[in-house]
Amino acid sequence: MYYKFSGLAQRLVGATAAAAYIPQGLKSLVPTDPIFGTSKPAPGLPATDTFLSTNKVPDLQKVFQRSDGLPVHLKRGYPDRMLYRITMALTIGGTFYCLVALYIASQPKYRK
Repeated sequence: MYYKFSGLAQRLVGATAAAAYIPQGLKSLVPTDPIFGTSKPAPGLPATDTFLSTNKVPDLQKVFQRSDGLPVHLKRGYPDRMLYRITMALTIGGTFYCLVALYIASQPKYRK
């Protein structure tokens, strides 16, 4: 016997094989959108161009595989250093904030 999830009953219910193998919420395989559902190139682009820009992967591989002693997360220079420092500052600040909140929560409240 086949089962599928019933959105109405919120549980598994008996179903036919075809209904069980087609998940709820998915559409048919035939594209209905005339723009995104086709494999034709966009108007104005040549049919031979498959990329909209140049392939940057080989250049980035050269940068990241260079053995200059830097860790991978700092290889691209100043923006990576700033992102790393901001992340570390937020991590340390968040840890300090959590510790202060725990200290305040652990103190008894005296009522007058």
